[in-house]
Amino acid sequence: MRPTIANLEIIKNEKTFNANLSLRVNLESIIAGINPKHKNSKESEQSDLYDDLRKLDPKQLLREFENKFKNIENYIFLETKKNKYNPIINSIDVPQIEDLELIRDSIININFKDIESDQFRFFWSENFGPIILRVNSMEFGELHTELIKNNGYSSNITIEKNKNNFFKNFFNYLILGYEHILPKGLDHILFVLALFLLSSNFKTLILQISIFTIAHTITLFLGVFNVIKISSNIVEPIIALSIAYVGIENLFKNKLSKSRTIIVFLFGLLHGLGFAGVLNDIGVVKELFVSSLISFNIGVELGQISVIVLAYLFIKLPFYKMHWYSRKVTKPISLLISIVGLYWFFERLFF
Repeated sequence: MRPTIANLEIIKNEKTFNANLSLRVNLESIIAGINPKHKNSKESEQSDLYDDLRKLDPKQLLREFENKFKNIENYIFLETKKNKYNPIINSIDVPQIEDLELIRDSIININFKDIESDQFRFFWSENFGPIILRVNSMEFGELHTELIKNNGYSSNITIEKNKNNFFKNFFNYLILGYEHILPKGLDHILFVLALFLLSSNFKTLILQISIFTIAHTITLFLGVFNVIKISSNIVEPIIALSIAYVGIENLFKNKLSKSRTIIVFLFGLLHGLGFAGVLNDIGVVKELFVSSLISFNIGVELGQISVIVLAYLFIKLPFYKMHWYSRKVTKPISLLISIVGLYWFFERLFF
């Protein structure tokens, strides 16, 4: 399960605004009414219905959607202080059935006409689950990005020219990259922590992190530019396996080997594809594409540096000089990391 992705494009007329909304949505989960709190459809009581819907051809699935949501204006609309603007469905594109193990993303295109205010709110029924809303315009650039989870309404969106749009966008993606490590990226945190545990000094640690950074920067850019496309069903289990591998290696070695450098680079390539998947899901404004990628990557690096600093303050600084540091600190934490990595590997591979 993952949030719906919404792009709301604002078009200025002489006195009013129009808006075109493009939704990338999992129609099956919405029709089945799967609780948005579930991370996996198998956790829901509606799992069997969801699986049945996934087997329907596009016309049948579309018919099910239209029958259940006849009054779509009760579920999606724009609202100003004075008026409510109902959606006009332009098209619904449902792909043919392919791999039943993968989410089938349908695209819904919606129009809103003659909006008479430069400030409005977007409403998305909480029954449809979380949604990432991006509001932008060819004239005004990116206006708004927001994750709507529970209450249905977005915050107020104001249509006005922003002279600092570049800097605002740079900062937003920097924060996004940082948050993808701290606090949201537990898998990446454990990988960096595993690298930290076997490093006897900062020089060797910085060497590993630099190699890891170069590698994931390469695949981040290649992945976002669609030069390399590998399913997350392949990438995510291997990322988990990389965590387990480094943790297990720490159990049998007391110092770095030359092979660790190569391994870190290869696993960095995989982690970069994971970062690219995040950006592809959230999206990047075309006019600020390169700066968004750079700022996201900087945010990731700052997150990694924060992990290292925290590990140094709370693990290495108090205990490193103790004769039992390796036996009671490095080995147990590495063992725990490898167990978690192996658990994630099998979970991501089979569930």
